Amino acid sequence: MARPFFFSPQAASAVVMVRPHHFTVNTETANDNRFQKVPETGQDLRRRAYDEITRAGEMLSSAGIAVHMFEDEGDTTPDSVFPNNWFSTHAGGHIAIFPMKARNRRLERRPDIIEMLKRDYRVQDVIDYSGLEADGLFLEGTGAMVLDHIDRVAYVVRSERADPVALERFATHFNFEPMVFDARDPEGMAIYHTNVLMCIGTGFVLIGPDMMTEPDRRAEILDRLRRTGRDIIALDNDQIARFAGNALELQAPDQRLLALSTTALDALRPDQIAAIEKTASIVALDIPTIENAGGSVRCTLAGIHLARR
Repeated sequence: MARPFFFSPQAASAVVMVRPHHFTVNTETANDNRFQKVPETGQDLRRRAYDEITRAGEMLSSAGIAVHMFEDEGDTTPDSVFPNNWFSTHAGGHIAIFPMKARNRRLERRPDIIEMLKRDYRVQDVIDYSGLEADGLFLEGTGAMVLDHIDRVAYVVRSERADPVALERFATHFNFEPMVFDARDPEGMAIYHTNVLMCIGTGFVLIGPDMMTEPDRRAEILDRLRRTGRDIIALDNDQIARFAGNALELQAPDQRLLALSTTALDALRPDQIAAIEKTASIVALDIPTIENAGGSVRCTLAGIHLARR
């Protein structure tokens, strides 16, 4: 049966990716990111990471997504492969630049990426929140926030990487209603980024409700999501740990896609896959080396919600 298809403001048709030449795990972010693994070093690690991003970009491009691939040839930005944390783009020609908690992550901000967006897309303004870092206020982009571009809601796990003052400023500027909640892993550690816990597509939501610690707030959020008409695909804690929530819906010329990792796909049950495939085809990207740094496919993709020139 053909999937219902229409162009959705939720799904970007182009992405920015950053290919690392000196990949390693960021020791500055290890304290509050339980998804990180013990760091490796060496040429083999760097080669695997480079190859994984190369293949991922090629697969997305072959599926009909415009991929803007940038190189990081330096060795001072171990998390540069995750560009979605320092900027986001929005319909109407708007770009946000975000304040980052880890000092070495602030070095990821690149004028050449912003200049490319201005050159190739219709950009009306760039709102730069990075000055909030001096006051200890952080908001790590679409890692800290999972945005419903249709219903205009920003879902946010409460953490040091999502300050309420910074969130309120973003929500006011970009017309999102913030819905903040607490979430913890089975060991009681606060979830560091919302986008490991949930993914909002056009027709479905992947979410880990068991990690949401406030029953009333959990019920309120799930009810809000159901009222959008989306299918709720509940993920258990093991599936979240295997990055099943860290996915991104994208829009090819003739269909919507869900980009996730092979790790995440292997964690999903057949009925969950069937629920996704009602409205989106799955594109599984094999990035196990990148996942050791604490993020998966969604983190490697900065969606472009701007009109082409």
